[in-house]
Amino acid sequence: MTSSPNARTPRHSGRKIGALLLAQMIVAPIMNFVLLEPVFSAPGFLEKAAVYSVQVSVAALLGLVLGALSLGIAIAAFPVIRPLNRTLALWLLALAVASFSLTAVESTTVMSLLSLSQAYAKADSADSELFQALRVVVASARNWAHYIGLIVAGSMVFVLYAVLCRFTLVPRALAAFGMAAALLQIAAVTMPLFGHRIVFLMLLPLGLSHLALAAWLVAKGFAERGQTALPARASTMLSSGEAP
Repeated sequence: MTSSPNARTPRHSGRKIGALLLAQMIVAPIMNFVLLEPVFSAPGFLEKAAVYSVQVSVAALLGLVLGALSLGIAIAAFPVIRPLNRTLALWLLALAVASFSLTAVESTTVMSLLSLSQAYAKADSADSELFQALRVVVASARNWAHYIGLIVAGSMVFVLYAVLCRFTLVPRALAAFGMAAALLQIAAVTMPLFGHRIVFLMLLPLGLSHLALAAWLVAKGFAERGQTALPARASTMLSSGEAP
């Protein structure tokens, strides 16, 4: 059985990645602002997660979907990037695997929030102080998994945009903007590690960059010349007798 001649072309791979990016941009707001927003609003998850148990469970599953989409992006990009730079291709894949793993950890902690809330709903009022102490522990576990996961995901995105810029797989202005936006996102989500609040305006450029990149890739895919740049250089070196 033979595969389609377009199955592994940079253009086809780029369009696949564009579709995966769009899927991420749909799933992430639903998970964070539709399903989990009412859970974390006052008085907090301890009192409210049990009430929204179905939403919390769906949000945990969507978290896994987000991680899988990131992994899918790296897998789709790997055959295009590997001939250009094997090291960068492996870095992108490794960061995607790490991002998926951290997303799985975060989904686990989200379900722990639900379990604690359900136990709290059934407990006597005399145990209130114990549950308030457990609230801090469980919430902290979820929050730190969330922030560390965002740092790793931002690092993966930075590597992706760096590759796109280095080998001109998309317009360099778009890729350079994405690199700067990824650095802003990493800086923003690192702030809580040092006791500062996230500046959410620092996250906006990455959303705009992703939207522009996804639209470009769905419409045009990767530039074909990006895949042939390295073999062409290698051919010139061999014909001139220059050592690689």
